[in-house]
This record gives sequence, structure tokens and C-alpha cells, in this order.
Amino acid sequence: MNSETEQFRKRITELSDISYTNSQYIFTDFLTEAEISDLLSMAGNAADRISSGETVICPAFQSGITLYGGHENATRKIARFGSEEAFAYNEDFHITIVHIAPRLAKFADKFTHRDFLGAILNLGIDRKVTGDIVINSNEAYLFCEEKIAEFISENLDKVKHTYVKAETVETIPESIMPHMEDVEFQVSSERIDAIVSHMANLSRSKAIELFRTGKVFVNGRQMENTSFQPKEGDMISVRGFGKIKYLGVSRTTRKGKLNIVVSRFV
Repeated sequence: MNSETEQFRKRITELSDISYTNSQYIFTDFLTEAEISDLLSMAGNAADRISSGETVICPAFQSGITLYGGHENATRKIARFGSEEAFAYNEDFHITIVHIAPRLAKFADKFTHRDFLGAILNLGIDRKVTGDIVINSNEAYLFCEEKIAEFISENLDKVKHTYVKAETVETIPESIMPHMEDVEFQVSSERIDAIVSHMANLSRSKAIELFRTGKVFVNGRQMENTSFQPKEGDMISVRGFGKIKYLGVSRTTRKGKLNIVVSRFV
């Protein structure tokens, strides 16, 4: 375990203890995939339930813990320590949605996730107070902490060379919300290079180049070990080719091939 992980776990333990001792809800900022993975590793057998969004009381988190990022399939999430069961009252997550769209769509540049994120961070905002950015054509919906939403709405007026309008909204259209669907496909082994090869529709040798160029991540951490075998629930992302959640082997064929199941974002 590296020092960064140790410091993170120590901080999480401190927040959980404060919540338990004071019977008070405590919230983190938005956590990265890697941080969420570290947090779940502290939860033991309760990790899967916490990962699914359930509020769980367990030995590591005695007042309870919930992960939420503003929508069901959020990548970046806030951890809330405390629960209605422990405290006899509830406190919602302080997450706000900011809608960002060109003032004149006809003359707008073409935007990417990086364009929107860059414009937001150029305001001097710390990435940790912002969550997912959901893109729909040339507009975006930003999930952020409530305390920063008004500042973004008042000060974000340009993305690339295009003038935009930013305003808080109550909801995001259901039709553009990211969702996942289960897919089954066949590979020669559970090695991650075989899985990435199928994800990217590349030969095994070309898929290995993605590892060498730092484009493969497991639970938010760069993966260089091409023989690594993911476990159920691991999130595998390949820059330029998408992201999947590994669900495991469904069956083995007579010829020794493996049918594996993954959930992919669509």
C-alpha cells in the first residue's frame, strides 16, 4: 500500500469516526474511481452493497455509509457517513446540476468532455467539488457540490471560443442519462489484454499497445500488467474505447473458450 492510499484511508476513517461520535452526517468531496476503490476495500464483505448505492452500516463505517454522485451510474461519487437508522433523521446529498449550453447553437464550436471540464477548471475551481459531466450534443449537464453551483452559473460564460449560458436545473432529461446494459462475449481467457482486445476490436498485439501507452485503467488506476485478471465488479476503461463493469464468466465452452459478461455504458 502506497503512502497516498494510506493517507486517504486514514482520512476516511477519521470522517467516519467523527460521524459516529457526534451523530452527525459527514460528506466527502467527489471521489475519483481510484479513491472509491480504496474506500470499498475497507468495507470487506459490505463492499458490493455500498457500491450499488445502498446505505450500509458495517464495522468499518459504524454510523453507516452511502455513495452517490447525483445519478445511478455516476463515476465520481460523494461518500456520506451516517444513516437514518443510526441518527433517526435523514440528510440529503448536497449535489446540484448545472446545465451548460451555447447562447447561439448555430455558431457554436463542437465540444468534448475535455472542453467543458477545461472551461470549468479555468474558473479556478478544484476538480474535487465537481462530479460527472453528461454530454448531449453541444450541451452539458454538470453534477457539482451545491456550494459551488451559483459561482459556476454566474461566471462560466465561454467554452473554447463559444459563449455559453450556465444555469442550475432540477433534473437532467432521462433520455440522455448514461445507463448500462449487460453484454456477453467470448474470450480465450480472463486476462485483461483479452478483454481489452474485444472492447477495442483490436488484435491482441495491438491491444497490448494500449497498455504501453497508458490508456487502460482498472478502478481508476492505470493498468500496465497485461496478464491481470479482473474480479467481479471491477471497472475497466480504455481511453477512446469506453468503459465496462466486469461481471465474470457465465460458462466455459467445450473448446475451452470463456463466455464472460460485462455491463457497458450506452
